[in-house]
Amino acid sequence: MPQIDTVMTPARTGPAATDRLARAAIGPRKPDSTTPDQDADKGPNTAVVVKARPRTRKPAMFKVLMLNDDYTPMEFVVHVLERFFQKTRDEATRIMLNVHKRGVGVCGVYTYEVAETKVTQVMDLARQNQHPLQCTIEKD
Repeated sequence: MPQIDTVMTPARTGPAATDRLARAAIGPRKPDSTTPDQDADKGPNTAVVVKARPRTRKPAMFKVLMLNDDYTPMEFVVHVLERFFQKTRDEATRIMLNVHKRGVGVCGVYTYEVAETKVTQVMDLARQNQHPLQCTIEKD
C-alpha cells in the first residue's frame, strides 16, 4: 500500500500561524529549568505586562517683555499689543501704562518659538515705522 503524506495548512496565515505549525512539527516544548517563566513544581508563572507610556513634558514658557523708551508713541504701543498679542483696547492700554511707568511690561507668556516670533514681528513693525520700540523674551 502506498504511503500518503499529510500536508498541514494553517487556517490563518501569517507569522503566528507559521510558528504554530513549526511548534506542532517539532513537538511539545520541555520546560527549561533556567527559564524564569517556568517553575518545575507549579508550571508557567503569570507575568504582568506594563504598558510604557511616553513621558511628555510641558514646554518651557517665556515672557515677552516690552521695554519703555521716550520716543515710541503710546498709541503705537497699544496698536502693537492689540495686533500681535490679541489684547483688547483696555488690556493694551493697561500694559502700555505699566511699560511707561515701570520701564518694562509683560505682553504675554508663550512657548519659546511663539515668543520669538512675536518679538520679531513687533521689532519689524517698529523698524518699518521708525520707532525704537524694543521687545525681549525671558524665561518664566
